[in-house]
Amino acid sequence: MTKIKKYKNKGIRNLIKILLVFLIIAGIGICIYQNAVLSLLYPRKYSEIVKRYSTEFNVDENLVYAVIRAESNFNENATSSKGAKGLMQLMDKTAKDVSKKTSINLTQEEISNKLLETELNICLGTKYLQILQDRYQNMELAITAYNAGIGTVDNWIEKGIIKKDGSNIENVPYKETNNYVRKILRDYKIYCHIDK
Repeated sequence: MTKIKKYKNKGIRNLIKILLVFLIIAGIGICIYQNAVLSLLYPRKYSEIVKRYSTEFNVDENLVYAVIRAESNFNENATSSKGAKGLMQLMDKTAKDVSKKTSINLTQEEISNKLLETELNICLGTKYLQILQDRYQNMELAITAYNAGIGTVDNWIEKGIIKKDGSNIENVPYKETNNYVRKILRDYKIYCHIDK
């Protein structure tokens, strides 16, 4: 009897060990699969260009990727009905104003004609994010201004609709901008998670 119990206990212990090993391997497999799926849904296209300008302008490259994903879903030829162009969906006037704060010396016409070029678009879009982050000292407000415009965000702050520290960003009154900010922040967190 004692031998049978020992064999049963040993068999159960071995079964538990096998199950634990299986669960560990399955868990690792799920993590690898999850990261592979996330990497497909959240790509890092144009990584050399994004890295160069995010480093030069001191902007988190994960934020740049989140903006590109939200604005154009990595379609370098994207053009909006309002005239925003390229990966980071810049308006001609904004791009020209931002270019004055870089070493890029192009006329308004040249900017308009070249704004679909990947490197120029990422350079100016990342510089614009830097300008907005420097102005508001806050990622949430910078993202809000990227979508709604500086004048609009300044007006909301002045009227007390949103706070200067961005702590009540959920109060953004424009539904499109409110959804945009939530999407960027969500995607930014996912890019940071994938980055680990």
